[in-house]
Amino acid sequence: MPHPQNPFPCQLTRREFVWEMGGGFAGLALAGLIHEHRVFGNGAVSPAPSANPLSPRPQQLPAKAKSVIFLMMNGGPSQVDTFDYKPVLQKYAGQPLPEGKTFINSGGRKVGFLTPSFRPFRPGGESGLLISDFFPKVREHADKLAVIRSCHTDSHAHGSALVAMNTGKTFIGRPSLGSWAVYGLGSENQNMPGYVVILDKRGGPIGGQPNWSSGFIPSSYAGTLFRSVGDPMFDLRGPGYVDLAAQREQLDLLAKINQEHMDARPGGQDLAARINSFELAYRMQAEAPAAVDLSEETPQTLAMYGVGQHPTDEYGRNCLVARRLVERGVRFVQLYSGGGHLEETWDAHKSIETNHGQHAAEVDQPIAALLTDLEQRGLLESTLVVWGGEFGRMPFSEGPGEPGRNHNPYGFSMWMAGGGVKGGTAYGETDDFGFEAVVNKAHLHDIHATILHLIGLDHELLTYFHQGRDESLTDVDGHVIRAILA
Repeated sequence: MPHPQNPFPCQLTRREFVWEMGGGFAGLALAGLIHEHRVFGNGAVSPAPSANPLSPRPQQLPAKAKSVIFLMMNGGPSQVDTFDYKPVLQKYAGQPLPEGKTFINSGGRKVGFLTPSFRPFRPGGESGLLISDFFPKVREHADKLAVIRSCHTDSHAHGSALVAMNTGKTFIGRPSLGSWAVYGLGSENQNMPGYVVILDKRGGPIGGQPNWSSGFIPSSYAGTLFRSVGDPMFDLRGPGYVDLAAQREQLDLLAKINQEHMDARPGGQDLAARINSFELAYRMQAEAPAAVDLSEETPQTLAMYGVGQHPTDEYGRNCLVARRLVERGVRFVQLYSGGGHLEETWDAHKSIETNHGQHAAEVDQPIAALLTDLEQRGLLESTLVVWGGEFGRMPFSEGPGEPGRNHNPYGFSMWMAGGGVKGGTAYGETDDFGFEAVVNKAHLHDIHATILHLIGLDHELLTYFHQGRDESLTDVDGHVIRAILA
């Protein structure tokens, strides 16, 4: 029976189609036809194996943003100490969390008492958004921010929660958000990766490479690790005794042999990805080093980002490189703050003041500079900036007299700024204690759906056929948070 609002099957969304067909063997029988005839015809179609997988492709939806810079605060920043002011915590300080609030106690750590914010909150900009003194410089950009205060996720453990924030699922093997973005849109610069990841010098996130993996879609769409100092990656330059002309001849011969192999064995996605990676590496030798060469920047710009200063030098460099990358047409850039484990990240079990004091001081000035710089260069409208961690933290301490907080997947804050976002707004609410999302709850699938929407991709139509079904980032779940759209 046709859906009453969509009488023609070719106009059904994936959600409506699943609703119509239900489950069972009928869906399996139709899977091949759906893939072959593209029932969801606005979905992304993979390039032919021999084509350049990073070739630009049109947006599915009208959108201002062309690139994304995701500022990942690895370890889980505390929402009640940063972007979600809860004065009730002061009133009930020293008391236990009210009965009826059940939770998983990550790591079996001690449960203390309700603990107020460790630093004051103050209004920022004309909007008056309340932002804590951990982020005084970001607060100056309050009118650019759309703060989502009702985020929630599916895991209380760092490894699975990080993978979920990056891929939509708590288990490894899925394509990451950046991979989906590049798969859907390609990249505007064929001499650079479409998806770049810059880690904290203290280490990578728990779980490592699956956080920027392309999963089951071709490896051409996986994230590429960059360094912000020196050559952006190891072994970028060839040996001194082989010039570019000789490299070109070698690659041409290799491509010819590989193409003959693929012609005899159609569907070789992995080999096609390897061929394209060789070509991209060759082209990158000229352009990638220049992308991270900060000597081209003015002293004023370097000072604005805190480059050469303590403690902002590293993250300042990373944010400045991110601006240079999107300026050059890179589609998706992810910057990690915090590396390794525990206090080396935002995982403030011992002390919120000590931990967040250190990490916020490292990133506050660089993030504010990034927003200023993008706006001054006319890039903020075409760049979506996203800030957040894998979860938040509890409104109570880790024990009597202990100033740390445990993991909280039930309610936390993220913000977006830039292309297509309504600045100076707050969406959703946690309860009076900042413990769990209660108003306009935003699951991580909603976050992902909104990010894709803002760069012109429909999360229901952006699919990849894998093991008999059209897979997507949000898996037919999630809604665009339209209240934060400009």
